Amino acid sequence: MSESSPTVSKTNSPSTKESVKSQFAQRFRGYFPVVIDVETAGFNAQTDALLELAASVLSLDEETGDFSIDETIQFNIEPFEGANLEPKALEFTGIDPTNPLRGAVEEEEALKALFKLVRKKMKAAGCQRAIIVAHNAAFDLGFLNAATLRCNIKRSPFHSFVSFDTTTLAGLALGQTVLAKACMTANIDFNNCEAHTALYDTEKTAELFCYIVNKWRALGGWPLATDSENDSEN
Repeated sequence: MSESSPTVSKTNSPSTKESVKSQFAQRFRGYFPVVIDVETAGFNAQTDALLELAASVLSLDEETGDFSIDETIQFNIEPFEGANLEPKALEFTGIDPTNPLRGAVEEEEALKALFKLVRKKMKAAGCQRAIIVAHNAAFDLGFLNAATLRCNIKRSPFHSFVSFDTTTLAGLALGQTVLAKACMTANIDFNNCEAHTALYDTEKTAELFCYIVNKWRALGGWPLATDSENDSEN
């Protein structure tokens, strides 16, 4: 693998394309959720550098009805020309943008690889549009949109403003809004020493999202009862 190659991990895969299409596309009204995390050099998506980007796509087990991580892709990213690098942000993340061993790629290369993967998986699932899932989703979506605009990429597979926020979902389902505490409440292993890297935070956010969605299904919240089913019970 070359230094500029993305880090990829595989977990589960759908058994067949058709089995995924039958349920996956119905579950989120045609949306294809993609779990995203970014690490940045500040809070301003227009001026501050995007330094790391990771994304997990999901699969649906046709037999159990459960979602899980299918594949995760990760990039270290070179700051765009003129980008601001806030010292406090770099101290918090521990990222050294000048380190040649990062194997960083340009924003455009990372985004095009991500969009290619998302379109492939989205098509296989029979979905029409990707939707970002993130912890404090407005932040990650803002940086993703800003980078897409900077790279003059005309067509993104992601909805430009609709998102699923695991902060809100975890607050509702678990009474926790901090990622680490929400994971611990859901009995998802969480190592604070590994946190604040895009790869680790993405996969933990994906595990949390799957836990909440799967738990909701197990409690009877999905699939929704049809009128005919309700009539037959009366």
